[in-house]
Amino acid sequence: MKEMLAKGKILLAEPYLLDPNFKRAVVLLCEHSEEGSVGFILNRPLEMRLDQLLEEFPEIDSSVGLGGPVQTDTIHYLHNVGELLEGSIQVATGVFWGGDFEKLKFLIQSQLITPDNIRFFLGYAGWSEGQLAEEMTYGSWVLADMDANYLFRTSPEELWRQVMYDKGNAYTVIANLPETPIWN
Repeated sequence: MKEMLAKGKILLAEPYLLDPNFKRAVVLLCEHSEEGSVGFILNRPLEMRLDQLLEEFPEIDSSVGLGGPVQTDTIHYLHNVGELLEGSIQVATGVFWGGDFEKLKFLIQSQLITPDNIRFFLGYAGWSEGQLAEEMTYGSWVLADMDANYLFRTSPEELWRQVMYDKGNAYTVIANLPETPIWN
């Protein structure tokens, strides 16, 4: 049975996708409908922390990643605290998107949310109506199932290779392909 695009799925950039925004990207789809799709690149860490970007934000030793090339002046967050943060949306087992920002600050300050529970992103990846489905037909993306450990336990540098390897079969070979074909 052919896998379907859906909220909670991972998009893995095919090994030699040339678009610099998505080279070896691992994108978690957080919204997918006929109108379009929204996701976050999970493996583009930036050398900054959120409390360095926002005034009056509690100190938290959590990295910030580039979520995608769209609206890079916005901050988004994925976490595993679920109902503790009102207004959050479950996108996969153990993974929630957003929630009440003031409550988030309180929970961080109270140490009820720690760096192990949350990841922050600047911007997002977005596709208009039919765009992502078209990219799938061209083979730009490989679909995979989300596992919360990918977000909270796997290093961003190893994520693309790990998810590709976990798909099994021929993907284990693809996982070990060098980034530059001439090194093959």
